[in-house]
Amino acid sequence: MIERHHLALLHNLAHTGSLAAAAEKLHLTQSALTHSIRKLEQAAGVTLWEKQGRKLQLTAAGRYLLATSADVLPRLEAADLHIKALASGRLGQLRIGMECHPCYEWLLTHLGKFLPRWPGVELDVIQRFRFNGREALEQHAIDMLITSDPIDAVHLANIPVFNYVLKLITAVQHPLAERTWIAPEDLADQTLFTFPVDIQRLDVFTQFLLPAGVKPVAHKPLEALEIMLLLVSQGRGVCTLPDWLAAKVQHDYSFTTLNLGTNGVHKTLYLVVRQSDKEVLYIEDFIRLCRDG
Repeated sequence: MIERHHLALLHNLAHTGSLAAAAEKLHLTQSALTHSIRKLEQAAGVTLWEKQGRKLQLTAAGRYLLATSADVLPRLEAADLHIKALASGRLGQLRIGMECHPCYEWLLTHLGKFLPRWPGVELDVIQRFRFNGREALEQHAIDMLITSDPIDAVHLANIPVFNYVLKLITAVQHPLAERTWIAPEDLADQTLFTFPVDIQRLDVFTQFLLPAGVKPVAHKPLEALEIMLLLVSQGRGVCTLPDWLAAKVQHDYSFTTLNLGTNGVHKTLYLVVRQSDKEVLYIEDFIRLCRDG
């Protein structure tokens, strides 16, 4: 019944002092405004203003709606601006899910560049070791997935960020450390530390050990990278890391890197988003920052 233009009319009438000036402010004719108010009065069974000489005097109902306009109109204007900002990609949320668990430090670097550029974008990072990234994207629980395994689905876009090589990490004094590469059989008598992820999602198993029918003598999942590297540097076992991460942390720990096989295990890091979100401005910019390094 009560519409936005009714409140705008009363607001402008109170501030301009005349129906003509209010009509001009609203870019409407006086007759159109009068007709609109008359319809509202008839529907509500009240009078909003009365003429007193050349002036219009608001009734109790008119004063009530005027007070309402002071509260409602600014909120509607703010909502208009917010919706336009959302539509333009200047406001929104970016919820990032991570299947690449060693990528946390890499992500922090890029978020440090991204956040000052997009102060209107809310950020959340979901790092779970047992995490179904495809399901989370399809159910809109996240907006972007960081993974080394692209998802084959027409409604999802796999954006490659960079290539890397998976490396075996051993203690400097480890018997395998003298080599440049190892065969799957070399891990048959080793304790292998990994992040707590299903074996089907661990590249050292799916692309190196399982095709050769080899299993390590012990497989111990660990959540903390620092604990993993500390144990490896003390000769308690071995682990695998992307070459870029191994290079970054090598100055803090004593270890050696080797190739898995003669050619190594080569992977690509992807950012996966819904096709419908690929051209959202802040998502485009985050992807650009990540790809530029």
